[in-house]
Amino acid sequence: MEKIDAIDLKILTWLQKDGGMSQRDLAERVGLSQNACWRRMQRLTANGIIGNSQVNIDLKGLGLDLTVFVMIRTRHHSKEWADSFRAHVERLPEVIDFYRIGGDWDYLIKVVTKGMAGYDAFYQKLITNFDLATVTGFFSMEPIIDNRPMDLTRMR
Repeated sequence: MEKIDAIDLKILTWLQKDGGMSQRDLAERVGLSQNACWRRMQRLTANGIIGNSQVNIDLKGLGLDLTVFVMIRTRHHSKEWADSFRAHVERLPEVIDFYRIGGDWDYLIKVVTKGMAGYDAFYQKLITNFDLATVTGFFSMEPIIDNRPMDLTRMR
């Protein structure tokens, strides 16, 4: 992979803020011609640095008003069990983030759903056919920082 320079970091920082920004505006903000900016974006995409574009949706506006961070501890640590559990969790539409973590817990799942009844329905699906030692949910009262773009130019 080629070296990432300061201009690449500017491009990535601006794209995080507005992935739908026109190429002309992006080029102006980073101080490049449109062609030079396009070539850099193509290289960053080819190298896997730029992935797919997504639109941020106001989930609360759709009635998905409860965010829960679900912590899971399990007694099972075989590859087969972990693969099966991962496939199970990936099929649950309420899951927006899923991590295997270190420390006292094994997994962290971020769930967004419609109220407590929606969470209870999710919980019942989550535990079906899986022997989980401990499952606990931490309910978000309000997001303080949520999906904040990283200013990559300040990370060096």
